[in-house]
Amino acid sequence: MNILPNNMRFGAGQPVKRLEDQRLLTGKGQFIDDKPEDGALWLYVLRSPHAHARIVSIDSAAAREIAGVQAIYTGADLVADDVGTIPTLAIFKRPDGKPMTVPPRRLLAHEVVRFTGEAIAAVVAISRTIAQEAAEAIVVDYEVMPAVVDPVEAIKPGAPVVWAEAPDNIVAAMSYGDAAKVEDAFANAAHKVSLDIASQRLVPSAMEPRSTIAEIEKTTGRLLLYVQSQTPASTRDVLADVLKRSKESVRVLVGDIGGGFGQKTNLYPEDGIVAYAATKLGKKIRWRAERTDEFVGGTHGRDLTSTAEFALDAKGKVLAYRVRSIGATGAYSSGAANIIPLVLGPFVQTGVYDLPLVHFEVKTVMTHTAPVGAYRGAGRPEAVFIVERLFDTAARQIGIDPRTIRKANYIKPAQLPYTNAVGQVYDSGAFAHMLERASKLADWDGFNARKREAKKRGMLYGRGLTSYIEWTGGRAHTEKVSLHATSEGRVILHSGTMAMGQGLQTTYTQMISDSLGIPLDKIDVVQGDTDLATGFGSVGSRSLFVGGTAVAVSSNDLITKAREKASNLLETAVEDIEYRDGVLTVVGTDRRISLFEIAGKEQGTKLSVDSEGEVDGPSWPNGTHVCEVEIDPETGISRVVRYTTVDDVGVAVNPMLVAGQIHGGVAQGIGQALYENVSYDSDGQLLTATYQDYCIPRADDVPPITVTLDDSAPCKTNPLGAKGCGESGAIGGPPCVTNGVMDALFELGITNLQTPLTPEKVWTAIRDAKAKKAAA
Repeated sequence: MNILPNNMRFGAGQPVKRLEDQRLLTGKGQFIDDKPEDGALWLYVLRSPHAHARIVSIDSAAAREIAGVQAIYTGADLVADDVGTIPTLAIFKRPDGKPMTVPPRRLLAHEVVRFTGEAIAAVVAISRTIAQEAAEAIVVDYEVMPAVVDPVEAIKPGAPVVWAEAPDNIVAAMSYGDAAKVEDAFANAAHKVSLDIASQRLVPSAMEPRSTIAEIEKTTGRLLLYVQSQTPASTRDVLADVLKRSKESVRVLVGDIGGGFGQKTNLYPEDGIVAYAATKLGKKIRWRAERTDEFVGGTHGRDLTSTAEFALDAKGKVLAYRVRSIGATGAYSSGAANIIPLVLGPFVQTGVYDLPLVHFEVKTVMTHTAPVGAYRGAGRPEAVFIVERLFDTAARQIGIDPRTIRKANYIKPAQLPYTNAVGQVYDSGAFAHMLERASKLADWDGFNARKREAKKRGMLYGRGLTSYIEWTGGRAHTEKVSLHATSEGRVILHSGTMAMGQGLQTTYTQMISDSLGIPLDKIDVVQGDTDLATGFGSVGSRSLFVGGTAVAVSSNDLITKAREKASNLLETAVEDIEYRDGVLTVVGTDRRISLFEIAGKEQGTKLSVDSEGEVDGPSWPNGTHVCEVEIDPETGISRVVRYTTVDDVGVAVNPMLVAGQIHGGVAQGIGQALYENVSYDSDGQLLTATYQDYCIPRADDVPPITVTLDDSAPCKTNPLGAKGCGESGAIGGPPCVTNGVMDALFELGITNLQTPLTPEKVWTAIRDAKAKKAAA
């Protein structure tokens, strides 16, 4: 971990308004689609209408005759041209101990298609309309084969096979804990609780669909890729590998991104084929997804099916915890498809609880569906959902308060740092304290009165509670930045992290401003250019606590370098140079020189430092969420009417931005609990390919959210004391809302429903419960 001066300031705690918003809200943003046409050709992708089929032939003769068509590419063309495949992390083993195996992900399908929506041909034309017309004129002869879309069905004998080298459709498997000891604990437990739990498949819904532009730079011959990417450097490296070019010959440029949520961390086939076309034709090529392209061709999130069990003593202390899970990867494994359920989920599956005796078994399974990838939280929402649903179910079964059972199992302050059952070390946290604060702020004691009032109106009323924890940091604990002071009086930061709506420009600017004493309007934050910075990027809520550490280090490094330069220019010892607010002064004299004057004397008229921030390990944001839910039994409509959170993000640099992140995550959590669900039919056709069929929460579906930040347990793995915050709301939200709905339904004898808790599903459960009661 970097050690910084004790008097180093970082601007923490200041709710600076977002500096980005003036530009973005007045239409001055620079998204991909804002870039001028400049004579660019358009690319359109033809997609498979089948989930599983052999490509017998592709006839593009008629399409080539359409005026304005410049080129047509198929998978066979790319194979002949020796274009590579998009890699995945092949680091796991199959259940038999052999290395995992997955089908190669090509830019265009070759010989076999494995999911509805897979790209099979690309047309380049002088306009998007002509490219689409030509694509629709291509005749493809398919030999349709059976498909399997349910991962549970996919591992049954005789199921259709996605990839011949894995005839059981299992990609990989992991296990944690001691199965024999867990079995003994269950045999002697006073209470046993079991629950079938599914975190259904979701579609990331960024405001800006994916789009890409590629061209060959005329002066250098380098490939320029303009793309929405949370990880520009990784995108550059993968593209170079796929096209078999040197990394130095590729430059990735990212402008504004209209939302990422993890979906925009990978190089997609569409990005690669656009770049390929640019290299073949020597022209600028652009592609833009329609919203349905995102549904059928982008990565999805979640899709974990589990059976979870607690063994408890008479007072509700968990003696053993057992989970068997199946995580779907889709037809292909995206970069993180296997690591999400096999590693990231188990990291937090014991939550904020002292549950040392566990046995977790996880398999990842292929199906004939779109690939599953990172989506806000990536594995942690699914895992926390399991443990929180189990605690509520156990409390009802035993007959104790949901807070009481959690208090009996929380990790205690004296146990910190705490190593959980899978070897992850929680450095800090005050979990019972978070529950107490949330209970008070949510008016826990006033719940019964509100429930009685709702009952008078004919409504069912319930309360949801969740204590969550989150692992943040991605796989890299370092980040590199460069910081420059120029003779024009500006400070410029180059960072490899990537803004996508979370306010990094504001946060980094206020950190630099406070550390250097330079006005906010004199600081520029530049991201999204692999020629200027090649850090790991923005995934896993790492931007502030890892990227921000690098920013803090760079500010200190710049001051140190400026003091050294000033000592030479002012002919005195470095120890006698004092830095304050952009001016370097010889202590006790009026001899001084400004930071920007020093820059003017440097080569290139700027003073620069290249810095690296390093943290000791992940951070563990956590908190408690409490919500109240009202259900109309006549319609089955569930409505969240109150929502309160207390969140530990360590030291919050900008509390207002953190609150906004939590609001957004909770909204997505409400969507997961009540509305959102990707649905395929048995043939692999996507039934939810537009927002007419796939429901996300609207503004009036989200209640006022009371967010309180608690900084009583700052992070100890980085010098800022900060913890990640971007995914917290999406982790605490789904179990909190689900627990609230199930609490409201419990009086009718309804104990478990799978999300999303749609009006139809809830109404049917209420009808059936009433019918059962009447029959009794």
